[in-house]
Amino acid sequence: MLLGILQAESTLHRKIALHLPRIASLESKTRVLARVFHDEQLKPQDVLDILLPLLPVGRLTMVMDRTNWHYGQTPLNLLVLGVALGGVVIPLVWTVLPHQGNSCSSARILPVAQLLKLLPAKRWAVLIADREFVGREWCDYLRWRGIKRCFRIKENTRIDDELARDQFENLQPGEVRSVFEKAWVYGSLMQVVVTLSPVGERVIVASDLSVLDTLQTYQKHWGIECSFSVMKSRGLGLEATHMTAPDRLSRLFGLLCIALAWMVRVGDAQQHLVPPPDNRGRLAKSKARTGWMLLSQAVRWGLDAFWTYFELLKTSFPALDARKSRSVSC
Repeated sequence: MLLGILQAESTLHRKIALHLPRIASLESKTRVLARVFHDEQLKPQDVLDILLPLLPVGRLTMVMDRTNWHYGQTPLNLLVLGVALGGVVIPLVWTVLPHQGNSCSSARILPVAQLLKLLPAKRWAVLIADREFVGREWCDYLRWRGIKRCFRIKENTRIDDELARDQFENLQPGEVRSVFEKAWVYGSLMQVVVTLSPVGERVIVASDLSVLDTLQTYQKHWGIECSFSVMKSRGLGLEATHMTAPDRLSRLFGLLCIALAWMVRVGDAQQHLVPPPDNRGRLAKSKARTGWMLLSQAVRWGLDAFWTYFELLKTSFPALDARKSRSVSC
């Protein structure tokens, strides 16, 4: 099943069936695939049992975000919590939301609580989230669990009883400023840092980190957008699925999480094959894409390298490098 998804780059049953190594009609193999996603024995815990041993030693950067799309008139909306590794975010826990739009605090707290049972808070370096993941109840819960926060906040958020947009005026693109001392944000004392993007958009980030680390850490949030891109239209084809039932969609997403982790693990182990970054510091080809190419070639041509790559699925990522802080103006 997993190898079929990697080769087909699709979640459509009939396309995956073309790559199943068994003597049977296409219709028969398609029915087999459908039964797999109907099987209630395939649970998110099974996915975690594969992914958690891949995590490197030390403290980990966690990221929460949401991905959504439509199948016809049916909205599909997933809340995802994952770990930043290899330039992407590998999902560990997810929830299929029963509605469109943002999640409530209780919906966010649930996946965090689930993961804390297996990955204690002392392993969490920080939790990064975008503007929609804010609120006093949510922030208080993370503080109570001892998890450092790094959240982008909206311009109408109150910082010490004053709107954020009124505290940072006349910013120039690329300029970075911060509140001189920690300020009250959603009932917590947090460091607030702001910069102006090249397109003129204010990026205001509140965190429990130092001024030097706040924006640098928040930039890792981009990794989850790369993950969604790989798992959806530019990679494994999640958006192409015709499944809308939450339990079946959850099983499919779990398989794609394993596929993504395997691709990144292979690409990370074969870093000498990854093209160097361009002048903007961006990779011409991601580790995930490199890993997909190597895995697909090994499976298609029956290369001995496949067994080396298979062992990597059981081997943890190397320990993360120590972060280097960059200077900012306050």
